[in-house]
Amino acid sequence: MAAQTVINMCSASLRRGQVADYSEDCARRTPRRQVAWSFVHCGFYAKLSAFRACLTGFMLPLSPSLLTTLAAACLYAAATLYQGTRLATGAKANKRLLVTLGVLAVLAHSASLFTHLLTPIGLGLDFFSAASLIAAAVIALTLLACSRIPVENLLVLLFPLGAATVLLAQFAPAGTVQIIDEEPGILAHILLSILAYGMFTIAVFQALLLLVQDHQLKHKHPSGLIKNFPPLQTMESLLFGFLWAGWTLLSLSLISGWLFVDNLFAQHLVHKTLLACLAWIVFSVLLWGRNRLGWRGHKAIRWTLAGFCLLMLAYFGSKLVREYILHI
Repeated sequence: MAAQTVINMCSASLRRGQVADYSEDCARRTPRRQVAWSFVHCGFYAKLSAFRACLTGFMLPLSPSLLTTLAAACLYAAATLYQGTRLATGAKANKRLLVTLGVLAVLAHSASLFTHLLTPIGLGLDFFSAASLIAAAVIALTLLACSRIPVENLLVLLFPLGAATVLLAQFAPAGTVQIIDEEPGILAHILLSILAYGMFTIAVFQALLLLVQDHQLKHKHPSGLIKNFPPLQTMESLLFGFLWAGWTLLSLSLISGWLFVDNLFAQHLVHKTLLACLAWIVFSVLLWGRNRLGWRGHKAIRWTLAGFCLLMLAYFGSKLVREYILHI
């Protein structure tokens, strides 16, 4: 009993000492320390860590392709905003600044494409990656042409196209992708096809600008947009220059396909081949009509748009159906 009484007395003394120490510690504690101690005591830091982990689950992984994609889209948007603002006020954009922004955007765009197209087993050219590749080629060709001919006004339409396609290639779901054989002949055919599509895309945008310019001049209401355009005859000459270049590249593309593709009229290629041949005929008739009959203006624009629609159906139409509808 005596031993139990001694133990109880020691325990009570120890508890009184702990309470005293706690009271003394609270007395020394500043208000900031008391708030911090209460957060720790209530498990605040544990809850904060759990919340941060939850947020991290919703964040996109910072992959190299994502960084270059966002960089390209931001550069395209900045160039579009700058040029659009200048054209809207009737002022001329600084050509050197505009081309510099465009070159930086195309470099970032190309770096993003590099990660999408090259796979360990071959070249993966799905629907949106193909659109992004053609857009990058179109913008690069236009930037190169800016040093010789007045085509910088086309960039106000092409830069948004580049931004849209690079973002779609990154974030849009991929369809059924067939890996492309990397034989030199097949790669040459693909390169010629991309250049042909790119040149005809430039021609179509040039035709649209020509249509706007012609309409506003006829109605005598020229806006700030067309005040910086070259004369109507120069715009028309540029259009047919692009058409001749695109027709030449399309001819070489069809010849290379006939030489290097095993069967151009196979089930998965027959629609593409027929539509591409029809587009070639339409552009041939247009160029013949220009040289022999002096076609120009609205007639030339209509034929340009018709041939371009056939060409886009030949590639993107068949590719869309195969990858997202038939899954073959």
